[in-house]
Amino acid sequence: MQKKVPSYPFVVHQESRYDSTLKGLLILGGLLILGGSYEISEIDISLLWSEEGAEGARDFLLGLYPPEYSREFLGFVIKPTLDTLFIAILGTLLGVFIAIPLSLLATSSLVHRGIFSSGKADSALKRLLRIAPFIMARGVLNLFRSIPELIWALIFVRAVGLGPLAGVLALGIAYAGVLGKLYSEILDSVDPKPIEALHASGASKMKVVLYGYIPLALPDLTAYTLYRWECGIRAAVVLGFVGAGGIGQELELSMRMFDYREVATLLIILCLLVGMADIISGWLRRKII
Repeated sequence: MQKKVPSYPFVVHQESRYDSTLKGLLILGGLLILGGSYEISEIDISLLWSEEGAEGARDFLLGLYPPEYSREFLGFVIKPTLDTLFIAILGTLLGVFIAIPLSLLATSSLVHRGIFSSGKADSALKRLLRIAPFIMARGVLNLFRSIPELIWALIFVRAVGLGPLAGVLALGIAYAGVLGKLYSEILDSVDPKPIEALHASGASKMKVVLYGYIPLALPDLTAYTLYRWECGIRAAVVLGFVGAGGIGQELELSMRMFDYREVATLLIILCLLVGMADIISGWLRRKII
């Protein structure tokens, strides 16, 4: 006869009560943080419905129509449009080239599984020297990622002057931090069984990385890289507001001159660029993945 497992309703009741109390405290804490943030930031939503705010928004929206379609202006914006596209492409590629070696050094599984070690019993000093590149790579990626693209652009505009070069460097450094962090996390999350099989077959450490980690992580690496390139087009426009060239610089000038028809045309071009990038990245994902 099967033995009946005794039930303990009191214990279940206590656990359920604890969970509900914890959820209530979390909700209360979230509401307090939301309310405190609203008060500290001094947000006044009523300004959106004020007479002055409504008049300014109406003038801006009415000024966008009709967009500026003159042949002279469309011919003028070809170069800024190409600059924005090339800033996004070159900036993302620069970020990838910087992120790849840093991400390999910053991948904890590569360190813990002995990829960078001799495979022998290391002394404390050797273990410290082995993890030193990991710590340094993490620190560099945190530095690159902590400073926004706009601040990097201001730094490089002072260093190399106005123009697309400052935008490429700013985007490359900032995206190196983001992509390096993503790459290291993707490499850490790969299935360990094929990696262990390569180790057991006597594969060298470099072959484990090239034929184990990279192929397993390639679909996610490709998807995130292409997504960052799409984001790079929008970021390149923002960088233009501080002198990094491209559509953003022309958009800032048109806004300053209150020529909203030109603003509308530039915004349409930006939407077309982002749409084109989405189509191209989708096609590349299907071909590569």
